Amino acid sequence: MIQLLFLVVFMEAAMIVVLLFKTPLRKLVIMGLDRLKRGRGPLMVKSVAGTIFVVLFSTVYTMLQIQKRGIEDAAGGSLNPTDQVLMAKHLLESTLMGAVLFLALMVDRLHHYIRELRLRRKGMEAAKKQARAEEAKVLNSEENKAIEEEAARLRKEVHQLESELRSKTEDVDVAEANVSALRKQSEGFLLEYGRLLEENQELRSQLQSVNGRLSR
Repeated sequence: MIQLLFLVVFMEAAMIVVLLFKTPLRKLVIMGLDRLKRGRGPLMVKSVAGTIFVVLFSTVYTMLQIQKRGIEDAAGGSLNPTDQVLMAKHLLESTLMGAVLFLALMVDRLHHYIRELRLRRKGMEAAKKQARAEEAKVLNSEENKAIEEEAARLRKEVHQLESELRSKTEDVDVAEANVSALRKQSEGFLLEYGRLLEENQELRSQLQSVNGRLSR
């Protein structure tokens, strides 16, 4: 039994060392402990730990009985060689069993803290991603707001340009109407001028004929 207890103590100590340092082997150990804590694993571990605790209590009780018997049998309170061997054996066994229970508790706590730390890191990463997404949404909303303001300003400018275009179009229409009126008026003047030229020509012809008659 002592050899088995030594083996368990060394295994638990090695497991603690593996859990303390971040290596690929630690990931395998954590996966193994995760599987051990699923299903009937916790019940089996508790049963083994309870059995070891009962054996430890029995061993301590036996040690107390041996010491009490030695005190009662010997006047000086010293144990005989057989009781000394038994006392040393039980003391070693109780020490190893206590170490097994203590190291098992250490392994369980280390595994629990490592898993909690991993969950906290995942939660922090998720929170960071969410914060980045919210920040991106805020930036997008600000950009959209700026775009909407720019679009509103451009729409206002377009309305102003349309109103200016309408006023310019009205001015052009008025100018075209004036030009058309002036054109018609100039055409009338030209017709009147032509008529006056014809009358002048006729008057000259009549004057020449009168002068010819007078010269005869």
